[in-house]
Amino acid sequence: MYYFKSHIRIVSAFVIREIASRYGRSPGGYLWAFLEPIALITVMSQLMGVAFGRMPPVGESFALFYATGFLAFSSYKAMEGYLTSSLSANQGLLKYPNVAAIDTVVARFVLQGGTSIVVALVILGCIVANLARPVQVDWLKVIEAVTIAWTIAMGIALANITLFFKFPLYQKAYAMVTRPLFLLSGVFLVPSSLPHPLREWMLLNPITHIVILYREGFYGGAGNDGLDMSFLLMTAGSLIFVGLFIFTFWPVSRLRD
Repeated sequence: MYYFKSHIRIVSAFVIREIASRYGRSPGGYLWAFLEPIALITVMSQLMGVAFGRMPPVGESFALFYATGFLAFSSYKAMEGYLTSSLSANQGLLKYPNVAAIDTVVARFVLQGGTSIVVALVILGCIVANLARPVQVDWLKVIEAVTIAWTIAMGIALANITLFFKFPLYQKAYAMVTRPLFLLSGVFLVPSSLPHPLREWMLLNPITHIVILYREGFYGGAGNDGLDMSFLLMTAGSLIFVGLFIFTFWPVSRLRD
């Protein structure tokens, strides 16, 4: 019980520190967590309206279509990127004997998770409230998609924390390979709009399935375009297992040196 309480205190201290360092140094502070995605969704919705015509691939609102895709993708990518830099950003604090490497990861997970939930609720709430026709949101689907996205992000981040430190060249290769991921995850379109074999290739990306599941919460069956839950759950389970294994058994403690 003592170690658990100590862990909670340390994580809480890290969360407060992260809030101050992440939002306290820029004008507007925490507002940027809302302004950046709102501005991006607004601009991209207008551009997609010009590119695709009057109707989005699914539904009747470009703002809702793009917001659901962007927020689904961001639930993975923002979490993965923020967690991966947990130890490198707090390396000096790891020298304290009571601070464990996992404390920094948990603290950033809590902060990023809470921030993304608030941002998504505000953005989606505003969009849905201004639609011409009411939308029945299946929040269970949305929660399921976000949970799986966070699981995949945590698994990849735990592995990359160690692998980036051990192999600097791998960090550069990973950044290069994952750079086009935003365009290959179904944020702008639905897989069925692509010809064979591009559709099958896109469905090999688990983030595409997260986007589909997330949109299914807003569009029902119309948003279910190639979703494979077995593949998605198997991928998430495998990645979190591999990430935990590498993080636990490949000594990250050397980062203290």
